[in-house]
Amino acid sequence: MQANLLRRALLLCAVGLSISSAHAEVDELVRTALRLYQSGQPRAAFDLLQTHEVERAGDPDFDTVLGMAANDAGDYPRAIMALERVMAVQPGQARIQAELGRALFAVGDNAAARTLLQQARAGQVPDGAALTIDRFLNAIDRVEDASRSSVRGYVEAGFGYDSNVNSGPAGANVAVPAFGGLLLTLDPSGVRQKSSFVTGGAGLAGRWVLDPRWSVIAGASAYARPNTSAVDGMDTGQADGNVGVSYRHERHEVILATQVSSFRYDGRSLRETAGGTAEWVYRLDGFRQIDTYLQYARLHYPGQSVRDTDRTVLGTSYAHRFAGGQLAYGGAYVGREATRADDVDQLGHRLIGLRAGGQAPLTATLAGFATLGWERRRYGGEDPFFLLRRTDHQATVNFGLLWDLAPRWRVTPQIALTRVDSNSPIADFHKTVFSVIARREF
Repeated sequence: MQANLLRRALLLCAVGLSISSAHAEVDELVRTALRLYQSGQPRAAFDLLQTHEVERAGDPDFDTVLGMAANDAGDYPRAIMALERVMAVQPGQARIQAELGRALFAVGDNAAARTLLQQARAGQVPDGAALTIDRFLNAIDRVEDASRSSVRGYVEAGFGYDSNVNSGPAGANVAVPAFGGLLLTLDPSGVRQKSSFVTGGAGLAGRWVLDPRWSVIAGASAYARPNTSAVDGMDTGQADGNVGVSYRHERHEVILATQVSSFRYDGRSLRETAGGTAEWVYRLDGFRQIDTYLQYARLHYPGQSVRDTDRTVLGTSYAHRFAGGQLAYGGAYVGREATRADDVDQLGHRLIGLRAGGQAPLTATLAGFATLGWERRRYGGEDPFFLLRRTDHQATVNFGLLWDLAPRWRVTPQIALTRVDSNSPIADFHKTVFSVIARREF
């Protein structure tokens, strides 16, 4: 909201509204379009003005409103043409430089965008506008980093509290239909356990550019999360690695990568994963992209090979970064975990899921974020003990803050809520995790 108010105030400064009586009728057109723009209707303002562009092109008041409305409406080529006309007759306006830089960034002309944004940043602009310009310059840095060879890494550490460390049910007594409804008591390790914890991790990722289109990518990460309360044998840890190639052409990028992962529980390997991903990223402009992917993984459980599965997931997502620094995304996916052993279909399932999230700057160093997730899993066979086909509905909510404490330092306090609604009593659970993580990037 503050970013929108700021942009409107700057627009009033950029557009000269002291109109002579000889141009009152024409200037009323600009005033009407400006009111539409200020009321959050940039498309309506753009549609109103574009029909008069031939006779009004070159009028800086008209072109300023037209260019900014086109920018907000997503018609970046038209925004560029209109704002360049303003620059030709009124050079050096920081606001126009910033708007033109934003439009050039959207169409991928990062070098020209950087020059204009830096010129605008050096001019007389309010603090809020300077912050927005800095966000665009940082975004250009990220895009350019992805087009040249680089190696990035991080280390992190933190602490937290988990209300259900082992994702166990709340009750210890379970009726088992296969035994005539006999009430059995679960082992304490299978019932919900709470604990505080500490965590630490590190990661490294690199891109080696072979030519303007081909790159080699690789990464590795690991974390450990020992519990600090009286919970024995429930410490967790994971190590991941990937290597692949990336091909870029205009707005398209195709990534093919292999991935391996090892998840440890109670000091031993619980699950080993090996597979690959094929991903297609289409960037509509500098602010919007669509990401479609196909993942395959072979899941192996040492000492419990009857649980081994082949997991396949197909999904897509859409992400939109707004001019004020806000980010929103949403996606959907479908998949299957197929058992490799015979006659254990109850251990495999089909899945469908939805994801959404957003992030918004609150101050120069603080941003808030939230993510939502939902997944339904339907298992393939009847459970031999509970005499039912298991169905899970899982909902997750995660929200928190991103605090840029210092350059390359970030502190993230967050809360994660998970609820699994299952018709199997031992799979039905809920948990709350609170954590504070400090990360140093290099």
